[in-house]
Amino acid sequence: MAEVRLFCILLLLAVCTAVRYEPNWESLDARPLPSWYDQGKIGIFLHWGVFSVPSYQTAWFWWYWKSVKELTVVDFMKQNYRADFTYADFAPMFKAEFFNPDQWADIFNASGAQYVVLTTKHHEGFCNWPSKYSWNWNAGDVGPKRDLVGDLAKSIRNRTKIHFGVYHSLFEFFNPLFLQDQANNFTTQNFVSDKTMPELYELVNNYKPDVIWSDGDWMANSSYWNATHFLAWLYNDSPVKDTVVTNDRWGLDTNCKHGGFLDCHDSYNPGVLQKRKWENCMHVDRYAWTFRRRLNIGDILDMHSLLQEVIGTISCGGNILINVGPTSYGEIAPIFEERLRQMGEWLKVNGESLYGSKPWSHQNDTVTPGIWYTSKDGPTGPVVYASVPQWPATGELFLGAPMPSSSTKVTLLGYPKIFDFNPGVSGGLTISIPTISVNDMPCEWTWVFKLEGIKN
Repeated sequence: MAEVRLFCILLLLAVCTAVRYEPNWESLDARPLPSWYDQGKIGIFLHWGVFSVPSYQTAWFWWYWKSVKELTVVDFMKQNYRADFTYADFAPMFKAEFFNPDQWADIFNASGAQYVVLTTKHHEGFCNWPSKYSWNWNAGDVGPKRDLVGDLAKSIRNRTKIHFGVYHSLFEFFNPLFLQDQANNFTTQNFVSDKTMPELYELVNNYKPDVIWSDGDWMANSSYWNATHFLAWLYNDSPVKDTVVTNDRWGLDTNCKHGGFLDCHDSYNPGVLQKRKWENCMHVDRYAWTFRRRLNIGDILDMHSLLQEVIGTISCGGNILINVGPTSYGEIAPIFEERLRQMGEWLKVNGESLYGSKPWSHQNDTVTPGIWYTSKDGPTGPVVYASVPQWPATGELFLGAPMPSSSTKVTLLGYPKIFDFNPGVSGGLTISIPTISVNDMPCEWTWVFKLEGIKN
C-alpha cells in the first residue's frame, strides 16, 4: 500500500508540474489564481516617484505641464522655478533622504494589509531601482542613489508576512522609442523589446514580486506589448510562477477581460457580485494617488467612509488596494499613517469577517440600508457576518436577509456576550441591543454581528 500511495503522489506531482500555459489569453486565463490573494483581501498601493517632488496635482504632472499645457500647472512652474527648468531637473531633488523601509514595513504590518504594491516605474519612466535599461533615469544613478524597490522588498520580507508586489507602467510619456512606435501605428516594437520587457524581466528576476500590477496599456493591443509571451514565462518558468498574480492592464484588448484579476478602471467598485475575481484600487486622498503638498484634512477619507469601501468591496468578491502617496523625502504622511493604523486596529477586532471570507447569498441587506454581508463555511452551515455602519439607536437591529433556525446564535465580534433575537414575521430577525458602555464597545466604527446557524 505504501508503494501505491507513493506512486499516486508522484503521479499527481508529475501531472501538476506538466501544466504549461500557452502565450494566448484562453490558456493564460485558465490559470487558477493563487489562493493567498483571494484570502488576503486587503493591499496597500504606493505611488512614489519624481512626481513626488513637485507634489502638485497628480503623477501626470509632466504630461499636464508639457503636453496638455494645463494652465494651473504651467503657472505653478512659472511662479516657482526658473524659465529653463526641465522635468529631469526634479530628479536630483527626489532624494528620499528620510526613507526608512523598516518603518514603512511596520506601518503596513500594523494596517492589517496582506500585500503591498510599490510603483517601480510610472508613466514618467523613472525607475525606482537601478535598472540597466534606464540609464541615468533611475534611483540608483540620480536622486536617492539607492535601490528603493529592493530596500522596501527586503524590509517587508524580513519584518512581516506581507506579500510584496510591483506596479509597472508599460509606456512612458516622452520616451523617443515609444513615440516612434506610436508614430508607426505600433507596427514596430522597438520600445517594447529595448525597454518595457527587459524591465519587467529584470523586476521579476531581481525582486521576485508576488504581484505584477501593469498599467499604461490603453494605446495599443496586448500583441504590441508582447504581453502573452511575458505572462506565459511568468506562469511557467519565472521564480514566482506558483505565487504571482497579475491584473488585466496588458493592452487595449485586455482591460476588464483578461489577466489574473480584473481592475477594469481606477476605483472600480461595481457594488454587486462579479463572476471573476476583481480589485478596487482606490486612494485615501479623495483627489490624487500621489502626495500633494496642498492636501487638506477634508480631502482625506474618514474611517467610516474607508471601512464602508473596504467592506462593500469584499462583500462583492473583490480585493481592495488602498493607495497612500509617500513624500519625495521618503515618509508616509502622518494622516495616511493614522488611517492605516486605525484600519489595523479595526481589523484586529473584525478581521475574521473579511480575511478568508467569501460572498454570501446576499451582499447587502434587503431591508436595512448600509449593511454588508460576508460569510464563511461553518460546521452546521454558513457563518454570516453583518457589518453595521451605524450603532442601533433604538435598542433593536432588524436584518432582513438572514433566515434564522433553532440553532442560530448571534454575537458581536470583540464582545463576549450572546445577543437575544426574535425571528421576523415574514423572515429575517430582530436583534435586541443591550446598553453597552463606551469602554466595553469593541471598536469605534462599523460593528460586525456574527450569525451562526443561519438557514440560507
